[in-house]
Amino acid sequence: MLLERYLETIGSEAIQRALNLDGPRPALVRPTTDPKFGDFQINGAMKLAKELGRPPRELAQPIAEALRGIDAIEKAEVAGPGFVNIHLSNAWIAKTLTEALHDLDRDGVPPVEDPEKVIVDFSSPNIAKQMHVGHLRSTIIGDAISRILSFVGHDVVRDNHLGDWGTQFGLLIVGMREWGEEAALQSDPITELERVYKLASERAGRDEAFADQARAELAKLQSGDADNRKLWEHFVEVSRTALDAVYAELDVSFDVWLGESAYHEALPGVVDALLGKGIAREDDGAVCIFWDELDSAPKNLRKQKTPFIVRKKDGAFLYSTTDIATVLHRANALHADRALYVVDNRQGLHFQQLFAAMRLLGVDMALEHIGFGTVLGRDGKPLRTRDASGHVITLASLLEESKQRARARIDEGIAEGRLRVRPEEMDEVSRVVGIGAVKYADLRQNRLSDYQFDWDKMISFQGNAGPYLQYAYARCASIFAKGGLTMDDSAAEASILLETPTEQTLGRHLMRFADVVHQAAITSQPHLICEHVYELSRAFNGFYAECPVLDADGATRESRLGLTAMTARQIRRGLDLVGIGVVDRM
Repeated sequence: MLLERYLETIGSEAIQRALNLDGPRPALVRPTTDPKFGDFQINGAMKLAKELGRPPRELAQPIAEALRGIDAIEKAEVAGPGFVNIHLSNAWIAKTLTEALHDLDRDGVPPVEDPEKVIVDFSSPNIAKQMHVGHLRSTIIGDAISRILSFVGHDVVRDNHLGDWGTQFGLLIVGMREWGEEAALQSDPITELERVYKLASERAGRDEAFADQARAELAKLQSGDADNRKLWEHFVEVSRTALDAVYAELDVSFDVWLGESAYHEALPGVVDALLGKGIAREDDGAVCIFWDELDSAPKNLRKQKTPFIVRKKDGAFLYSTTDIATVLHRANALHADRALYVVDNRQGLHFQQLFAAMRLLGVDMALEHIGFGTVLGRDGKPLRTRDASGHVITLASLLEESKQRARARIDEGIAEGRLRVRPEEMDEVSRVVGIGAVKYADLRQNRLSDYQFDWDKMISFQGNAGPYLQYAYARCASIFAKGGLTMDDSAAEASILLETPTEQTLGRHLMRFADVVHQAAITSQPHLICEHVYELSRAFNGFYAECPVLDADGATRESRLGLTAMTARQIRRGLDLVGIGVVDRM
């Protein structure tokens, strides 16, 4: 059940009934800022006061009286200048939670009413280069958004739009023929390609003839030369192997890998279409969109003096051209309703211009830039992608370090008697905890914010950190293991009772899950789910400390097992929706 939507409906009906209006009016439901004032606040009287010419408190009183006869409402009170504070009925919450508890497939989260086909464009590393720490945010934010959208019922296509077509490949082709070692390419392909590229790039910087040769080889590749094509395909193949290993570690997958090369044949047609529609024009041999010359351009771009170049004067195409061709393919071939671009905030202007160009071309598919902030080091500056020796800090090495640090922290917990991990499970637990910690530290932030990368805070079994939540799940699972019970069987038989204050607090947290998941899907904000799981874990720990579960009797025991099962399932599903795993024992 979507709780706020339900309350909005009954609140709107109560307003219409109480004030004898000719049609519904919005209830304007909001959670209260302090639980002592109730669970939710209805603010509709404030807006109606001006329309009806009456004081808001005068309107709020009959609204409160109309709400008091509804099963879900325990109490409705007028407060402040005209708010109506509502306290939900514990019996109604218990009944609603019982229904969600028995829904083993969806945990009470309804699918969307109007599913869409959504392209999520994320990660997008370059072929022949290592993924470094700068690729982390796009990869895990994009994966989380994809998981959330898919769960609520959308048809999601995960697209890894690789950088696989450009100047670097001309340099790699001539470089491999000059310095390449096939054995090294087979044993450590990305390292060998990076070595060769560095040599070729340095040579091209001081040797114009070599640079011309590289440009000529690139032109041959893009014209379909068989030898160059074969070499390029080899670069892509060995790069994919290395990329797949990192994605497997992160538990990230894609439906399509359509890089820039997939759209090469369409690029001349893109330029012709822009010229034909008068959107772009030639300028000194280049083809550009001049926003300040277009009356139909968005207002914020009309002040933009720098043009959006779609073909350089030497005939070369750019990212802008490829991105336009990509949108056209997604609209015309994939028939997508929406496309989300999970790319850092610094690319905001590029996407404003791209989306404006698509509107001028008549594409009505919804396009959205899902921007995000920067990862900062402990010095408050952007996290370095190279170490003190100038070597790239690869994403693979960061993930390996996360597993080692998690193992060390788990060893400390075992020595202190706080954790119990079997020796044969140590590798898997360290992997789940370590990689989960890195992901959670990122995803718990509002994606638009910068955040500081801090290993000590990240791999912590206390506070708002991934291991704390995974430990809360393991604590839930241990209750069933100790009782010789299975979580799903206990859930299927339970009826929820909310008898004590801590049970009531836990129940109210559990009621929010469906709303949070849908809000995260609508806003592309995975941190909302992280916040829910954290607050739920805290509420459960309070419940666990005060309410015996296995030692309780009869219906109370059954209910507390149900509350524990539902907590565990929401933690597990919530973490899974942001790409983080759990373990049953810790």
